[in-house]
Amino acid sequence: QVQLVESGGGLVQAGGSLRLSCAASGRTFSNYAMGWFRQAPGKEREFVAAVSRSGGTTYYGDSVKGRFTISRDNAKNTVYLQMNSLKLEDTAVYSCAANPGVVSWKDHEYDYWGQGTQVTVSS
Repeated sequence: QVQLVESGGGLVQAGGSLRLSCAASGRTFSNYAMGWFRQAPGKEREFVAAVSRSGGTTYYGDSVKGRFTISRDNAKNTVYLQMNSLKLEDTAVYSCAANPGVVSWKDHEYDYWGQGTQVTVSS
């Protein structure tokens, strides 16, 4: 079973930057597409970004395009989310997830999930 642990969350001012990491343990990290999702209180889970198994293809939710960047380092079994120009509405719990198929924006296609890390953007 793949285990995922997020880190890097915290409190940041609007306009600032934050880098999230997701460390994976398991035998076949490179066989999984990886994604980031977020969920704010009282709201549904939202797709943020996804990266293909090789790292060559990325997708982003409309609300974060141009501001966030997803990447992965298969040698380190880690996926990253670089968040720039943060806005108040980016406040949420951010979770990484592993998908045995191709990159996807559908959360139900991801088999493994981390516990999440809180990102709070202040004015």
